[in-house]
Amino acid sequence: MVNTMDLFDYMKETAMEKESPLASRMRPTSLEEVVGQQHIIGKGKLLYRAIKADKLGSVIFYGPPGTGKTTLARVIANTTSAEFTQLNATTAGKKDMEEVVRAAKDRLGMYGRRTILFVDEIHRFNKGQQDYLLPFVEDGTLVLIGATTENPYFEVNGALISRSIIFELKPLLKTDIETLLDRAVTDCEKGLGSYQVVLDADAKEFLADISGGDARAALNAIELGVLSTERSSDGRIHIDLETASECIQKRVVRYDKTGDQHYDTISAFIKSMRGSDPDAAIFYLAKMLYAGEDVKFIARRIMISAAEDIGLADPNALTVAVSAAQAVERVGMPEAQIILSEAAAYMACAPKSNASCVAVGKAMDCVSKRKTTVPPHLQDAHYKGSAKLGHGTGYLYAHDYPNHYVEQQYLPEEIKTQRFLHLGNNGYENTIREYFQKIGKTE
Repeated sequence: MVNTMDLFDYMKETAMEKESPLASRMRPTSLEEVVGQQHIIGKGKLLYRAIKADKLGSVIFYGPPGTGKTTLARVIANTTSAEFTQLNATTAGKKDMEEVVRAAKDRLGMYGRRTILFVDEIHRFNKGQQDYLLPFVEDGTLVLIGATTENPYFEVNGALISRSIIFELKPLLKTDIETLLDRAVTDCEKGLGSYQVVLDADAKEFLADISGGDARAALNAIELGVLSTERSSDGRIHIDLETASECIQKRVVRYDKTGDQHYDTISAFIKSMRGSDPDAAIFYLAKMLYAGEDVKFIARRIMISAAEDIGLADPNALTVAVSAAQAVERVGMPEAQIILSEAAAYMACAPKSNASCVAVGKAMDCVSKRKTTVPPHLQDAHYKGSAKLGHGTGYLYAHDYPNHYVEQQYLPEEIKTQRFLHLGNNGYENTIREYFQKIGKTE
């Protein structure tokens, strides 16, 4: 079957390409042009080899919007000798699928040519539609490429999954987005190069940061900025930070992740939790999240605060902080902000004690300045001949005594009167003090 195109059709298609959004025009046509996703398309990787050898089997691309799922399908379309056809699961019906299958059978039977079917938003197909494709994928009539933003293990027919390789695409790195923005404003053929755009460094960084790994969002923003900004007196279009923020409809927060704003804000966040002000703590948390701060970094600071500033006043605080850090890694944004808010509020509202922090600081100082020896009765006695050396001799086993406590020297002889931990009067510290009084232990 030969597709023919008259002059009118060619002119119409060319005009549509020129009028299509920048993100569509800038789609790569070869693997070498693709930015990011090197974990699956880097040289030597399975997908790279399969595309280069034109030996691709059925695959499912899974990942967030704007990460290159359709782009990879287009690259495959440009490099394969197979017939490439596309359906969008949100609009395609059974008749469309039947037509694709009929044409694929004819193509394979008459010319021995394979058909690659790209199904965008494949999770939108219902079970019946997915079941319809299964036998034709299984017998080789179709090579299926599915693209989905949803977890395919939940949304795609298990039989289709078992016959496909799943490739997970990650959000693009900030440097990847910056590369794409540079390419967009300099490419005169497909991009905005002919507009003579000057993209300020801080505007580029802001767009790359705030787009959250979504190339489409960043390219849409820069296109809107260029098309809606008047030329300056030098005849060029200048995209500054203010223009960039307007184009993506997000206010700029002055927050340099490697500069003063970063350190000032995290400092205010920690001090607000320490100072028992949950409103201020949550405000500074929101400021960091809005500016794109790494949620794992924030979670680490909450864990440190739980031990340093709350400590024995509420030992459960550390459990809450660690659980929050694990949940943040598993859930990700935007829901992670709820988890972090709960953890920060807990820390701010908890009773405070730095007794453990001060104690270990004093102990570290003592270790660095004093030479000490473990008392003989505390030394290891779990080996033959230890008794001859006096190791373990005279040790009193606490569980053999009332309240499982017995007065005994534990510190080295050289510092036996030294005290490191001084309990305060907050929260669980009072419980500890009551316990010490019960067993007859002096603080």
